[in-house]
Amino acid sequence: MSSRRRSPQSLRLLPFLCFLLVLPFCAPTQSHLRRRDEQEEEDTPITRFQKYLRINTAHPNPDYSSAISFLNSQAQSIGLRSQILLLTPDKPILIVTWPGSDPSLSSILLNSHLDSVPAEPDKWDHPPFSAVRTSDGKIFARGAQDDKCIGMMFLEAIRNLRELHNFRPIRTIHLSYVPDEEIGGLDGAAKFVGSKEFEELNVGFVLDEGQASTTDEFRVFYSDRSPWNLIIRAVGTPGHGSRMYDNSAMENLMKSVEIMTRFRETQFDIVKRGWAASWEVISVNPVYLKAGIPSPSGFVMNMQPSEAEAGFDVRMPPTADPDLLKQRIADEWAPASRNMTFQITEKGPMRDHMGHPLMTSIDDSNPWWSVFKQAISAAGEKLAKPEILASTTDARFMRQKGIPTLGFSPMKNTPILCHDHNEFLQDTVYLKGIKVYESILVSLSSFNGISS
Repeated sequence: MSSRRRSPQSLRLLPFLCFLLVLPFCAPTQSHLRRRDEQEEEDTPITRFQKYLRINTAHPNPDYSSAISFLNSQAQSIGLRSQILLLTPDKPILIVTWPGSDPSLSSILLNSHLDSVPAEPDKWDHPPFSAVRTSDGKIFARGAQDDKCIGMMFLEAIRNLRELHNFRPIRTIHLSYVPDEEIGGLDGAAKFVGSKEFEELNVGFVLDEGQASTTDEFRVFYSDRSPWNLIIRAVGTPGHGSRMYDNSAMENLMKSVEIMTRFRETQFDIVKRGWAASWEVISVNPVYLKAGIPSPSGFVMNMQPSEAEAGFDVRMPPTADPDLLKQRIADEWAPASRNMTFQITEKGPMRDHMGHPLMTSIDDSNPWWSVFKQAISAAGEKLAKPEILASTTDARFMRQKGIPTLGFSPMKNTPILCHDHNEFLQDTVYLKGIKVYESILVSLSSFNGISS
C-alpha cells in the first residue's frame, strides 16, 4: 500500500487545525472573564459609584490626584464648570459649578470629602477597594458610607435634572470635594473656607455629610461635637522596680486615669439612663498609653520609668463650656502638684464669628430649614428628630462663618458602618439617595426668599 507524502506547508498548519478543534472545549480563565466583564461593564450610576470607590484615598497616602481626575471627568461629561484649587501642595480641592439664572442670589454648596480612613484587608469579606457588588446588592468598599456616596449622589442628581428633566436652577449650585477631613480638615475645608475663592462663591446654605439611619427615617444634623486631642504627661523618680515611691510617673498617671474614668462614667450614666443623648454629653476616651523602658524582649520589668504619657479623644457638644473643661483638666486631671503637664490640640473652632455656639437654627428663624424639610416631604420621605452629630465633620468650618449648614446623607434602613470593617451600602439605598437629592436641589436652588 502506497502512502502520500505531506507537504511542508500542511505540516505547519497541523498544530493550528488541532487548536481550532480543541478551542470550543477550553473554558476561559478567571482573568479572561474579569477582563471581559470590565470591558462590558455598563456606564450606569452604580458602576460610576464603584469606579470612584476603587480609587484608594485612604490615609496615610490618599490618591487625591486620581480621585480629582475622575470627579472632574464626570462633571465635564454633564456639562458643568470646574476648577481645582491647590491651597496646600499635593492636596487639591475640586469645585464644580452649575450656574443659576440669577447670580445676585446667594449660592448653594454641597460639600464632601475625598479621603477615607485606613482599612485592614484581612478583616474584610471583600478587598476594601474592590467595590464588590454582591448578589443581594451590597456594595462593599471603604468610603461607601463615609462619604464617597454623597459625592457621587450630588453629580448623579444634577445629571438627571439636566438631562432628563431639563431643569435649570435659579440659584447657582456648587459642589466641593475637599481633602483631609478624616485627619482634621485643617489643610482641606478649613483653608478652603478661609480662601478668597470661597468668598467669591457667595454661599448662602451648605449641605455636608451626615450618617446612616437604621430606621426608615433620614437623620439630619444641625451641629457637631467639637474634638480635642488631649495628651497628659507625668514625671517622677525612676528607680528599682521593688521600691515604693511617692508620686512616681506611673502612679501619677494612673491616678489621673482613675479620675478621668469616673468623669467618663458619670457622663455615660446620663446617656444610659436616657436623660441625654450621646451627642449631648462630653465624651473622654483613652486612645493610647506610652510608658516603660524598652528591652530587646519587650520592657524592662525591674525598673520604674521616669516618664509616662496617655492620649485621649475628647468630644464636646456645642453647649459645653471649653474654659470650664480646661480648668478641670488643670485642677483635677493633670495638676502640676502631681508633676503633671497636659497638651490640648483643638481640632477646629468652638464658636462662630459672633462668638455663638456652632449650631444651625432648626426653627422659623432659618428659612432654609423649612425649604429643606419640604424637599424631603416632596420626595416622599421623613426626617427623624434633628441631632447633634456625635463625631465631627467639615461642617464646623462653614458654621464658623455663620453660614447655615446641615449634615445629611440619605441612607435609611442601613447599619452605621463608618470606619468599620466591611463598610457597605445597598445599591437601592444609593439610587434612592440620588432621587432625594434631586428633590433637595430643585427646592433649594428655586428658593428666592433670601436675596443674600
